[in-house]
Amino acid sequence: MVEEYEHRRDVIYEEIQKIEGVFTLKPEGAFYTVVKLPVEDSEEFIRWMLTSFNKDGKTTMLAPASGFYSTPGKGKNEARIAYVLKEDDLRNAMKILREGLHVFESKT
Repeated sequence: MVEEYEHRRDVIYEEIQKIEGVFTLKPEGAFYTVVKLPVEDSEEFIRWMLTSFNKDGKTTMLAPASGFYSTPGKGKNEARIAYVLKEDDLRNAMKILREGLHVFESKT
């Protein structure tokens, strides 16, 4: 099972590298990663993704990272992505995220 999660981590890391303006470090021991997004407010972006955006009827769920910090304002433009899905689903989710960021940036 450890090998499977390491593979999923590598898939997410690889796919995130393809998204312009998104930054993450490669996690070493968790089943999630925190990414810096090219948005001012990740909570606003995530809400928009869930309520106003879909690609072929699908969207991607992220968690605003600010809820994982105790310092007010920290993580405002960050999101937490868990890599608990199968490889194909993870790759598809990152494609949807990339498209969503593109559309969101062009509307703001």
